[in-house]
Amino acid sequence: MSSTDKNNSVDVQDFIDSRPVSRYQWLVLGLCFLVTAIDGLDTAAVGFIAPALRDEWGLTSAQLNPVLGASLLGLMLGAFIAGPLADRFGRKTILLVSVLFFGGWSLAACASQDVFSLTLMRLLTGLGLGGAMPQAITLTSEYCPQRRRSLMVTTMFCGFTLGSAFGGVIAAQLVPVYGWRSVLLLGGLLPLACLPLLYLFLPESVRFLVQRQVAARKVSAILQRISGQQMASDLRYDIHDGIGESNTGQSPIRQILSGSHRTGTLLLWTSFFMSLLIIYMMTSWLPILVKDTGLTLSQAARVSAMFQVGGTLGAVVLGAAMDRFNPFRVLVCAYVAGAFCLMLIGLFHEQFIWLAVGVFGMGFCISGSQVGANALAASFYPTTMRSTGVSWAHGVGRIGSVLGTLSGGWMLGVGMGFNGIFSVLMLPALLAGTAIFVMGLRYSRSLTQPSLAVH
Repeated sequence: MSSTDKNNSVDVQDFIDSRPVSRYQWLVLGLCFLVTAIDGLDTAAVGFIAPALRDEWGLTSAQLNPVLGASLLGLMLGAFIAGPLADRFGRKTILLVSVLFFGGWSLAACASQDVFSLTLMRLLTGLGLGGAMPQAITLTSEYCPQRRRSLMVTTMFCGFTLGSAFGGVIAAQLVPVYGWRSVLLLGGLLPLACLPLLYLFLPESVRFLVQRQVAARKVSAILQRISGQQMASDLRYDIHDGIGESNTGQSPIRQILSGSHRTGTLLLWTSFFMSLLIIYMMTSWLPILVKDTGLTLSQAARVSAMFQVGGTLGAVVLGAAMDRFNPFRVLVCAYVAGAFCLMLIGLFHEQFIWLAVGVFGMGFCISGSQVGANALAASFYPTTMRSTGVSWAHGVGRIGSVLGTLSGGWMLGVGMGFNGIFSVLMLPALLAGTAIFVMGLRYSRSLTQPSLAVH
């Protein structure tokens, strides 16, 4: 299909697909990368300050648990709330509100004087964090050509991992000198300082503008910046994307849970739930598990770092593979390989080299696949429900993250050994792969078929 037909109708996705990626599109990706990096820093902030907070307030681990869990609860609720709002009011609007929300409440958390107030502040901060990430994914995907969408989305999402790692480095410098409040202060000032930049330079989704039937001149202005060419004044714009039919008369929540999208939604939820269960269990408990094998503190730190390094590299490599090959097959193979790496860790955890290889592979395959699943979700849903679909998948996944964090503590508490824990974790990895495999059987052929036209 050409991007413009004899009736002067332009299909926006065809228009983007027919041109090289422009500096304007890289600007969108860069700004969303910035948001995810700050999101990663703020999400991980409480983990960085936990030891200093425990010492200053004289808390036990049980007393510290509400503070650690509040952010995860907020992330889950924020994702559920923000998605439908973004499909109604715009991705940029809800992204800006989310950034303002988590920046403001992180700043307010600096004044906390007890566990209750800090827990409340972290819950409210989590609401903004949970709303921002899915909008960054959605907005990036809606400016990407289809041939490079997975790679660009997964590259943008790497900002989260890098932001978390950067936060750890900064916290190590700030906390000994300025105390734990300085990390929350930084986590509040950075997003608030970025707000003017996002407001001025981040555009609203061009597909959302077409779907909302805004004036054609506004759409033309954005497409001119992408193409560098003057657009004719008598054009009209269409969008054809996602899978299945769209009903703009229904709420986006009802759309993702009905018709041709119901099965895919439930399968995506299964994959997100299982992936984030593994990822957050490893993030929370891997350092302790590795240290208990008898390795030195330095060796334990290096092994734990392999999970993040593998996840970042896996996101980019798997994203590129998803653009070149069938994305469902790529993710299924990665999840199966991830289950094998979990088995490898359980069997050879007493050997440093094999343990490091297994942890790297687990990060590459499981964490990398989860990032790839974000790109898959963004491609699966049409514009009318895309933000809700991506956000609610994240929300369900956050339930898995809470369960993973709690179950890790429970398995350690009942004395389950290293081999037993990683054998159990093979099951959610295989279930995630199975969900994507079934989804591929159902939707693989229709992933690029048109679903919506708006005039």
